[in-house]
Amino acid sequence: MTPAVHSHAPRISAWLRARPAGAGRTRVLAVEGRSGSGKSTLATAVAAEPAVPVVRMDDLYPGWDGLLSGVDALVEWILLPLSLNRPARWRRYDWADGAYAEWHEVPATETLVVDGTGSGALAAAPYLSGLLWLEAADEVRKDRALGRDGERYAPHWERWAAQEESFHTRDDVRARADLTIVTG
Repeated sequence: MTPAVHSHAPRISAWLRARPAGAGRTRVLAVEGRSGSGKSTLATAVAAEPAVPVVRMDDLYPGWDGLLSGVDALVEWILLPLSLNRPARWRRYDWADGAYAEWHEVPATETLVVDGTGSGALAAAPYLSGLLWLEAADEVRKDRALGRDGERYAPHWERWAAQEESFHTRDDVRARADLTIVTG
């Protein structure tokens, strides 16, 4: 990822702090886009301005066919409890074991960043303070994703891409984004 992506973090953090809370007392930023668009890199940079927790959708999906189930987990385990000013927690999916593993608490916070495809779902929209869309050319995204995850991801690229395409079309995520950043 280029340093230019990091240069957006202070502006996005300031913008988010000025937004109203959407989930109880918590402002939630969804960082959306297709695989390899730079979501995790930007989410990490935004969360460092100042330090805020990040929930990664990769930890919520129950496997390669679980995009929509990951959205359900995000809403049920995290966003709904936060909206009721209750403690939120989530279970990490263990990709090697093929099952959910330990629970993690979401710290009481004024701001939460959710990183990954599905974070901007229509089901999550009532709880979001902001929706960020990252855009990159298909070949750039694929090179980044396979460069990052290598042969572990390669056999699943097309399968995951089809889920992303279907989900993003159905929920019209890109058109609903508050901010769009082109990353490559």
